[in-house]
Amino acid sequence: MRYELYYWPSIQGRGEYVRLALEEAGAAYVDVARRSGGMDAMMRLMGSERVKQPPFAPPFLKAGKQIIAQTANILLYLGGRHGLAPASEAGRLWAHQLQLTVTDFVAEVHDTHHPIATDLYYEDQRTAARQRAHYFRKSRIPKYLGYFETVLERNGGRYLIGGRLTYPDLSMFQIVEGLRYAFPKAMKRAEKKVPLLVGLRDRVAERPRIAAYLTSKRRIAFNEDGIFRRYPSLDG
Repeated sequence: MRYELYYWPSIQGRGEYVRLALEEAGAAYVDVARRSGGMDAMMRLMGSERVKQPPFAPPFLKAGKQIIAQTANILLYLGGRHGLAPASEAGRLWAHQLQLTVTDFVAEVHDTHHPIATDLYYEDQRTAARQRAHYFRKSRIPKYLGYFETVLERNGGRYLIGGRLTYPDLSMFQIVEGLRYAFPKAMKRAEKKVPLLVGLRDRVAERPRIAAYLTSKRRIAFNEDGIFRRYPSLDG
């Protein structure tokens, strides 16, 4: 099967967690909106009355005739089909639970630069953003990273689940990379307390398919239109 991934063409955003899974799996896929006419195709599909179960927003994945939306939901689907999730039901639920926690974390990252409204530009809410980012750096980064460090420790230190890589490990790689970009000062302090998480990030980066992806044109660079944005005034 050749998957069709629908997401905004110029940012990593939430779609990057899906891209990482597809790349690690060696799955054939098309990043539709990055192709000529792809944005129009994405918007047409979202607005089509023929789609009985329409997605609310990108990312969504077209697998044959099936359309699957929401990042954690897409990864739940891909994980079971490409060896990126545990075989047992309990294990799959645990992986999904960890991914949903990642989803919560990503939402809080976004809200550091858009604390009032998504419809407003960052420049229209800078004062509130500085205040939100202060508490994010002070309490939320340590809390979330500390949680995942604990999960790693209780599982032996190499992976979040069992003895091999699963899709939440890929997502934690992206979390660390994104935080390093957006909050370099805060992360320099935070990483001292999460050595297992840093080690996981390094192991993921060294995997052959991921390493190839990271140096390819398929990997979009971090920028100030995505979720992880580098605004020095928010880094403290």
